[in-house]
Amino acid sequence: MPLKNELAARLQRHPKRVVFPEGSDPRVLQVARQFATMRLGIPILVGNRQYIKIIAARLSIRLEGIRIVEPERSEDFDEYKRRFRGFVRAGMLECDKLDDAAIDNYVKTPSYFSAMMVLMGAADAMVCGVSESSASALRPVFQLFPRQEGVSTVSSMQIMDLSNMPLAESLGAQNIFLADCTVLQEPTAEQLADIAVTTAILRNHLTNERPKVAFLSYTTRSGGNENLEILKIREAVSRARTKAKELGIEADFDGDFQADVALDHFAAASKNIESSVAGCANVLVFPDLMSAKIASRFAQAISGVPCYGQIMTGLKNPVAEISRGASVQDILGATIIVAAQAVDKKYLFPMGA
Repeated sequence: MPLKNELAARLQRHPKRVVFPEGSDPRVLQVARQFATMRLGIPILVGNRQYIKIIAARLSIRLEGIRIVEPERSEDFDEYKRRFRGFVRAGMLECDKLDDAAIDNYVKTPSYFSAMMVLMGAADAMVCGVSESSASALRPVFQLFPRQEGVSTVSSMQIMDLSNMPLAESLGAQNIFLADCTVLQEPTAEQLADIAVTTAILRNHLTNERPKVAFLSYTTRSGGNENLEILKIREAVSRARTKAKELGIEADFDGDFQADVALDHFAAASKNIESSVAGCANVLVFPDLMSAKIASRFAQAISGVPCYGQIMTGLKNPVAEISRGASVQDILGATIIVAAQAVDKKYLFPMGA
């Protein structure tokens, strides 16, 4: 069963509230309707109420079960301003002025208001970036959201769903988590370790499976290779193992591996690679953003495999940052994933189910 469908079935028992800063986008309206109809929770659309209603009417979208919030007319606006002022004073973000007008301008911005809703417990997860650049969509997230304990790196990952593809039978997993695909251009060994560990945590949370994390390279355990990039990957593997142990995370980490060795049992066996990860990896960590972007876009273009994300990792609060070219189904998949992420794992998979 596709991961999106499995998570949706579990989410119906523990519905969540997901806020969309770009509430008037036609795709968001369609996703909100499906999310509510599937009884997965309450979608919250942020924006001009009248304009959202006009767009919904044009698309023949019913708004029952969907909440619409106008920041400046919200009963929480003054409280959010007060809390936001505290964030500024704490140095969490720079603000030229601390007067009411400056604070107003921040808090009434849909992306900041949506982030405040999540922080204040008025929403459980956030889906942004549908009609904004990544930098604009993620700025309030990076500035305001706290990091997960034990890690300092915020990164992202995509989920490639192979469940309906013939090749899934020959691979070690029906869905592959790819990281980091949007944030860090040239991650250090420490950052690669954080990326691996936070993605492993999310993998286990969403699938209840043991994460098998492969650090990708252009070589596979190339003996005496002293290339600095290869040495960085090997250091990252060691750091990830240590960090996972310190955090009490049960996962396997290995590399440097070529992609086929990481994913295909035959390729791993042909190179005599003995590893709990080789041939059955379910998390792939790329050495840099360029290789991650090329690989993920190439795979989608030639295979048509559903790919959901970007899902932010390293943060305490669930957030998805969506490509502006995403389809309704892409956005719905990411929405289901972050909503499920907001469900405590013991409820998502009761008694290890």
